[in-house]
Amino acid sequence: MKNDFERIRIWTQQRNITVPNLFFRHYKELNIQDDEALIVMHLVSFEQEGIDFPTPNDLMMRTHFQQAKISQILQRLMQKGMLEISQSTDDLGKIAEKYSLYPLWVRLLENLEAQQQQVVETANKVDEATIFTLFEQEFGRLLSPIELETIGMWIDIDKHSPEIIKAALKEAVLASKVNLRYIDRILMEWKKKKITTLQQVEKHSEQYRKHTTTTNTYQPPEQQQPTKKVSFYNWLEERE
Repeated sequence: MKNDFERIRIWTQQRNITVPNLFFRHYKELNIQDDEALIVMHLVSFEQEGIDFPTPNDLMMRTHFQQAKISQILQRLMQKGMLEISQSTDDLGKIAEKYSLYPLWVRLLENLEAQQQQVVETANKVDEATIFTLFEQEFGRLLSPIELETIGMWIDIDKHSPEIIKAALKEAVLASKVNLRYIDRILMEWKKKKITTLQQVEKHSEQYRKHTTTTNTYQPPEQQQPTKKVSFYNWLEERE
């Protein structure tokens, strides 16, 4: 996120940001009024023309607002933390002031990130609700209070994602060891090895099975087409 903010600052300094469509879609969520949004548009337009510090009179020439109204709008934008006045010094030591909309772009980015996080959290809550049903289906019975508490601790305390818990359950089913102790061992080992995504789970399992198939597969004599034995990770027997 910090890198994103720095990228925005560089873009604004290099005049590579135009009024984005995202601004028009979300400025209401930032508590920006319509007249304030219009002034933002004009500030960006002036900036693209190389005018970094337009006066209220400059803005008045392009709107139907009076200078006093424009000054009020600019003041509101600064009070809301959407606009700032920065200073720079040229090679001759001359100080120049300019308007910067960098705070606005940061607030917009933060708003979008918060919305995305909310979508993820909502999806996780839905997944969490289905986990208990999935375990009951695989166990063929209702879960006991202790089992419900254990699964809840995986989510709330150990911070395992729903998809990782489902993957551990799948490993247990494939190994015909469908019990919470075995699944808990899987989750512990994955956490120790920093396995947090389905891609990492698949890669880890594939590497293990390739290794065991290569080193441990028994070839019975006088049998032309032996049945290939698929090895599963016995998480309970792994040694530190």
